[in-house]
Amino acid sequence: MHDLVIFDCDGVLVDSEIPSNQALADSLSRYGLNLTLAECLSIFAGHTTGECMEKARELGVTLPDNWGKELDAETNKLLRSGVPVIHGIFEVLGHLDKCGLPYCVASNGPPSKMKVTMGQNDLWDRFKDALFSAEVLGIGKPDPTLFLTAAKHFGASSPVVIEDSLAGVTAAIRANMRCLAYAPHGNGAVLADLGAEVFTDMAEVPRLLGI
Repeated sequence: MHDLVIFDCDGVLVDSEIPSNQALADSLSRYGLNLTLAECLSIFAGHTTGECMEKARELGVTLPDNWGKELDAETNKLLRSGVPVIHGIFEVLGHLDKCGLPYCVASNGPPSKMKVTMGQNDLWDRFKDALFSAEVLGIGKPDPTLFLTAAKHFGASSPVVIEDSLAGVTAAIRANMRCLAYAPHGNGAVLADLGAEVFTDMAEVPRLLGI
């Protein structure tokens, strides 16, 4: 039986991957790197702002040192226009509350972004005191430290991670944690190859957790 559920934020709790990566594509285009939204999702999804900066520079674009703060501000501005929750997530949280299973969020994104996305839909009040950010910790997925830190905080010996990205699944596997990979758009095979258990509908989660 699991004693903690660790959720990723973008793409698992809130449907923010598309607008976040659109903001990224728009920003990079102004600096001369033209990528489609699909290319941005493939290259940058699941990474911290600092890692995105490193990857962009590796692709040949010259970015100022304050680009990360600039991108975060632009992303948050776009996200404030509205971010829907992932369908079925409130039902999952209701099941967890009913059986007394603790949960938290562990994201590569900064707390400011999570407050914007989760603050629109009552998720913030559920997670604000159980929130772990790679931007705060100083190291992000695919390193396992973020998940290990969350588990240590809760004293959990058998946590389960719910993820949707290559970096997140890799971090969970490296932390020796069971990983459920949410893949509603057909990228499940890649995540399964990393060792995750793939599902396509949040309604499946209670059964997968045995609750």
